[in-house]
Amino acid sequence: MEDIFRFADEMGPAKVIHIFEPSVGLRAVLVVDNVACGPSIGGVRMAPDVSTEEAFRLARSMTFKNAAVGLPHGGGKAVIYADPKMAIDKKERLIRAFACAIRDIVEYIPGPDMGTDETCMAWVKDEIDRAVGLPREVGGIPLDEIGATGFGLSHSVDVALKFCDFHLKGARIVVQGFGSVGKHAARFLTSKGAVLIGAADSRGTIYNPRGLDVFRLIELKGAGESVVDYSDGEKMDREAVIDIECDIWIPAARPDIVNEDNIDRLKTKLVAPGANIPFTAVSEKILHERGVLVIPDFIANAGGVICAAVEYHGGTQTLAFQTIEEKIRENTLQVLEEAANKKVPPRESAMALSIRRVKKAMSCRRWSIN
Repeated sequence: MEDIFRFADEMGPAKVIHIFEPSVGLRAVLVVDNVACGPSIGGVRMAPDVSTEEAFRLARSMTFKNAAVGLPHGGGKAVIYADPKMAIDKKERLIRAFACAIRDIVEYIPGPDMGTDETCMAWVKDEIDRAVGLPREVGGIPLDEIGATGFGLSHSVDVALKFCDFHLKGARIVVQGFGSVGKHAARFLTSKGAVLIGAADSRGTIYNPRGLDVFRLIELKGAGESVVDYSDGEKMDREAVIDIECDIWIPAARPDIVNEDNIDRLKTKLVAPGANIPFTAVSEKILHERGVLVIPDFIANAGGVICAAVEYHGGTQTLAFQTIEEKIRENTLQVLEEAANKKVPPRESAMALSIRRVKKAMSCRRWSIN
């Protein structure tokens, strides 16, 4: 078991729960980081190689994200050690067992994440009556289906371009991780004139400097195929996506995809993260020093959790889109203006914003964390 105390600080985590249910093969970790602003919202991630450290780092990112956009929620994250492509009946048993295990952790509200979806959240809701990102059929706003995170990211990019030397029309974009977030980010950005020239998933990368048809790629993914099954383009291995020169690079997969070993290969002007913590701290600092604008992940990709919070509080899909646009545009502008004025990396400005809000909330609580 990993030593979680090495991650601890004055902000959290409030709770770290290891779950093991051998009868269904369930092994999971739940991290409730900080609930000073309210009950935590955070996704349930499923992958064979997740870890307690990944859960903590993602939970902390959710604390910052929810505070930055002014939601009455803290941060949390759950990870399940399993292959998300398992048989659907086995996956249902696993998700339902996980839900039962967290029934009494009422300060954590689960949502979909990598490896889980709206149907998984419906199973959770059925077991413990507490989940977000639900299917429409059970009264939810299916954030992955409507592309809430990608919609917010497109607005963050639109604001960030005021600090760049190019326009969105004709801008070359590359998406690393053409899944539920990446495909919608590409859809919204290309609808405004950008050109998708590269996309990658777990099986490889497809590249065409003249442009890729986003809707054909989405159809392929919906049919269970890969971007490399796209017929008109150069097929490369999945790591090659970092080598495609572009104007906007969108990491939308796992943590630490860009690190000290491959940072020199990335040639772009603007990074808009669809995933949480896709860069190591050192690699993000290197990009800043090279003049690449990196929008902080928890600023750019907050659309999903904003949508989840609107759903949790009884709002509509229309209200969700309005709230996402308003909050993300306002926060992106505030963070990038402050960073430019103070001549500091945008992450430093974003962190200061979130920490101020969390500490203010903590000062109003009897106990500092929970």
